[in-house]
Amino acid sequence: MTDTPATATESDQPTPLDQLRDAGRGTLIERMAIELTEASAERCCGTMDVEGNTQPYGLLHGGASVVLAETLGSIAAMLAAGPGRYAVGVDINATHHRSVRSGAVNGVATAVHVGRTTACYDVVISDEQGRRVCTSRITCALRDEA
Repeated sequence: MTDTPATATESDQPTPLDQLRDAGRGTLIERMAIELTEASAERCCGTMDVEGNTQPYGLLHGGASVVLAETLGSIAAMLAAGPGRYAVGVDINATHHRSVRSGAVNGVATAVHVGRTTACYDVVISDEQGRRVCTSRITCALRDEA
């Protein structure tokens, strides 16, 4: 029996989403258990566990919601920036609507404006029952790499 060399097929190649997931290893994204589920310049989605991201009263920490919102908006903005460019957050706000004690939350960042120098996203974070937990807006500057 002879061994035949393995050839790479399209399915063996990492997808852009896989590449983004790999880039998050060893970062706050991994530490907070944020899982990317969809990513484009127009829309970026992900989930985050509540457990491990709570404040002392056992509720999802508001700052954790902001981290999820900034992660999703910044990834979408980075994709909008394109090759040879990068995105940096310049403004973010969040309104917290309800508390969550367990399970996971889902975030969806949707483009409001994608221009040459800025990108702005609305981010809605919901609980597992689809109830809105937090609404955020993030604006990123799109810059040329030096």
